[in-house]
Amino acid sequence: MINKKHILSLIVVLTLYNCKESQNIPLQLNLDQNWEFKNVTDSIWFAAEVPGEVHSDLIRNNLIEDPFVKDNEFKLQWISEKDWEYKTQFTIDDKTFNKNNIELKFEGLDTYASVYLNDSLILKSNNAFREWNVDVKSIIKTENDLKIVFDSTTKQESIEKEKTPYFLPPGDRVFTRKAQYQYGWDWGPIFNTSGIWRPITLKAWDNLIIKDVYIQDVEINTSKANLVANFDVNTSIDKEVTIEVFINDSLHTSHLVNIKNISSFPIKIENPKLWWTHNLGEPYLYNLKFVIKDGNTILDKYHVKKGIRTIELVSEKDSIGQSFYFKLNNVPVFMKGANYIPQHSFQNQITFNRYNQLLDDTVDANMNMLRIWGGGIYENNIFYDLCDEKGILIWQDFMYACAMYPGDDAFLKNIEEEAIDNIKRLRNHASIALWCGNNENDEAWKNWGWQQKRSEEEKKEVWDAYLKVFDSILPNSVKTYANTIDYWASSPLYGRMDPKFKTHGDAHDWWLWHSAYPFEHLQDNVPRFMSEFGFQSFPSFEAIKYATQNDSIDISSEAFATHQKHPRGFKLIREYMERDFPVPTNDEDYVYMSQVLQAYGMTMGFEAQRRAMPYNMGTLYWQLNDCWPVASWSGIDNFGNWKALHYKTKKAFEDVLISSRITNDTIKTYIVNDKLEDLNGTLNLKIIDFNGNILWIDSKVITVQANKSELFYELPLLNIGRSNSILIANFNDTSSLFYLDRPKHLKLEKADITQKVTKSDSGFNIELTSNTLQKEVFLFTNEKGFFNDNFIDLLPNEKQIIEFKTEAKSIDDLKIKTLNMFVN
Repeated sequence: MINKKHILSLIVVLTLYNCKESQNIPLQLNLDQNWEFKNVTDSIWFAAEVPGEVHSDLIRNNLIEDPFVKDNEFKLQWISEKDWEYKTQFTIDDKTFNKNNIELKFEGLDTYASVYLNDSLILKSNNAFREWNVDVKSIIKTENDLKIVFDSTTKQESIEKEKTPYFLPPGDRVFTRKAQYQYGWDWGPIFNTSGIWRPITLKAWDNLIIKDVYIQDVEINTSKANLVANFDVNTSIDKEVTIEVFINDSLHTSHLVNIKNISSFPIKIENPKLWWTHNLGEPYLYNLKFVIKDGNTILDKYHVKKGIRTIELVSEKDSIGQSFYFKLNNVPVFMKGANYIPQHSFQNQITFNRYNQLLDDTVDANMNMLRIWGGGIYENNIFYDLCDEKGILIWQDFMYACAMYPGDDAFLKNIEEEAIDNIKRLRNHASIALWCGNNENDEAWKNWGWQQKRSEEEKKEVWDAYLKVFDSILPNSVKTYANTIDYWASSPLYGRMDPKFKTHGDAHDWWLWHSAYPFEHLQDNVPRFMSEFGFQSFPSFEAIKYATQNDSIDISSEAFATHQKHPRGFKLIREYMERDFPVPTNDEDYVYMSQVLQAYGMTMGFEAQRRAMPYNMGTLYWQLNDCWPVASWSGIDNFGNWKALHYKTKKAFEDVLISSRITNDTIKTYIVNDKLEDLNGTLNLKIIDFNGNILWIDSKVITVQANKSELFYELPLLNIGRSNSILIANFNDTSSLFYLDRPKHLKLEKADITQKVTKSDSGFNIELTSNTLQKEVFLFTNEKGFFNDNFIDLLPNEKQIIEFKTEAKSIDDLKIKTLNMFVN
C-alpha cells in the first residue's frame, strides 16, 4: 500500500525539480597557457608568459641582462628592431566546439600583429589600445594552433612617414598607436615593447550573449536615483525572454521583453547611498546583476558595480577669466592628487598587489584625484575597480602627448575605434571624472616652435588634423557613449607663455624647474587649477644601488648616468639646492638632501594653491610614480619607496590644513577646510626658539567654515629672530610648523637624538627625543619595510614615535640623517 505522505513528498520533489533553473550561458576559455616565442628569423622557441611582452620573456629566459641595470637600456635597443613570433596550442571540448557561435577576443596586441588560427589569417591589428573580436566558428577545431607575428613598429612608421609630406613633431612615434612613453621621456627609458600585453579569450555561445550593459545616469539626488540600463546583446533568437535585475543580490525588478527589441529599461533606487571620494564620505558601490532567462533556462548574466554620483566639470567665464573645478554630487570639491604614469616599462610585471599598494599609498596621502597622463596607457580594469572602491577620482587623458598626429582617413578611423573601445570599457566606473583629449599638444604647437619654417598651407593642414581629432572625433565619442562625463580638449588650456594660464582653465606651471624660477614663484602665481607642476629628486638608496649594482651610493657614476633623463637634471637640482639648503659633499647625503629639497618646494606650491581656494580648486603634481629606477619628479620610486615628497604631501593634503606665509614682514595664518561641515575650536599659536623656549603665545576661538580657505591671524614679525625660531599652530586635531627663514639660514644645533626601539606586532616602534629642534629627521635601514612617517621635524624635548612595519626580526642597522648634521 502506498503511503499518501510519500506521494505528497514525491510531488513536491518533482515540482521543485521541474522548477529548477538550468543554464545555457556562454562558455569562456582563457588562452594563457603553453605559449612560446622567438625572433622570427630564429629557429629556437622559448617559453613565454601571456599576458606579457617580449622584453619580459627575454629576461625570464636569461637571454638578456636586466634592462634597468646600469646602461643596459642602450644595449637592448635591437629588440624593438626585430620581428617576434608567439604561438600556442589549445584544445576545446565538445560542448564548446558544438556551440553555434565561437569568438576570439584579443584585449591588447602590441602593436602591428598578424594573427593566424590553424594557418588561416584571421586578424591584422594596428593599435595596442583596441580590442579585437574575431568570429572563428568556421575555422576552429578541437585541437588548435594559434600564432601571432609582431612586426617591428619602425617598419610601419617608415611607410607612414614616407606618405607624409612634412615632419610631424616630435618624430616617428606619432604614427603608432601604442604607449608613447615607450619611445623615451625625460623620466623614462626607451623600451619599445611588442607582444600580447592583455588577455586573449575564447567565448562560445548558442543563441545569446550579453556584450555590454551601460548604466546611464538620468537623475540623481539624495532621494532617488533614476538610471537606465542600456543593453548590447548579440542574439539570433526572436522571442520573449525575462530580464531579472538584482541589486545587492536581491531581486529588484523583472521584465518580460522581446530580446530582439530590447535596448534599455529604467532602474529606480529610492534614497540611494551616494558615492563620495574617500575624504568626504563613503565610496559606496551597488552590485547590479542582470540575468536573461528563457523560461527557467539562464542564457547569460552580467555584473556591474555602480557608484551612484554626479560629477561635473565647471568651466565658465567669470570676472577673472575662466573657472575650472569639479562638482561631486553638486558640491564643489578641491582636488588633491598627482599625475600618474605607467608603473613599469613592462606592463605585465604590475600585479594586483602593486596596483593595490600604490592606490593605498594614494589614499594614505589624502589624495582624491589622479590624472592618467596621455603618454602612457588606458589602465587595466583592475586599476579603475580599485579607484572605485577606494574613492579616488580619475582625470583620464586620451593617449596623446606632446605631439602632432596624422590626419589621414585610416588613422582617424583607427583612433575613433580606439576611443569608442575605451570609453565603453570605462564608462560604468564611478571614478571616471573627466576625459581629456591630450597632454600639451595645443601648447606645444603654439609655443614650442613647431610652426617655424612651415608654409601657411602646411600649418593649416597640421592644425586641421589636430581639430579633427581633439575638437571632433574625441568629444563626439564621449558625448555618444558616455554623455554624463565632461570632455576637455587639451591640458593645459593655455601655455605658460600666455598670461591667461593663471586665470583661465587648468595650468601646467613649468616656470618651476624648466625655467629655474625659485620656489617662491609658486606663492604668487596660483592658477585656477594646477594640473601639472613638479621638481626632481633622486630615488631611494635601494633604487640607486639596484641601478648601479653597487653597495654604496655613487650618483656621478656612468652606471647611474642613464638614470637621469633630463639633460639639465643634475644641474638644476644643485642650482636649487644652493639657493635654499646646505649642499652636502657625500653622495648619500646629497640624495637625502635632494628629496628634502623637492618636498620643500612642492609643499610651498601645494599650500599656496590650497590657500587660494576657491580661486584655485585643484593641485595635481607631476608625478606620483616611476616606471623604472630613475632620478625624477616622482613622490614614490619604482620600488614603492616613499620619498620625502610623499610624506610631506600627506600632511599638505590633509582635509584641514593650517598654512602660514610671510607677506610684508607679517605672518599670515590661514586655515583651509575641505570638509563639508563647519568646524569650531581654538586656534593656538606660539613661537619658540630651537631649544623650546616660548618667545610669543596667543589663542583665538574661531569657526572654520566648510569647504573654504580663510585668513585667521596676522602677526607682525617685529623683533622676532627669523633664523632661530618657529611658529607652532594648532586647531583641534590639526597642527603645523612654520619656519621664518630659508632652511640654509636656520641656526640649527648639532645634537644627539635618543632612540628607543621596541618590537611590535607589525614590526618596530621607534621612539625619538632630542633637547633641541631636529629638522628633517630621516630614518632608514637596509631591511625591507615601511615607516609610517619620515622626514619629520622633532620638536625639542618632545617624544615622537614612528612605526616601522616589517617582517624583519631586527633593525640593528637603523640610521638617521637630519638637517642639523649639515650646519656650519
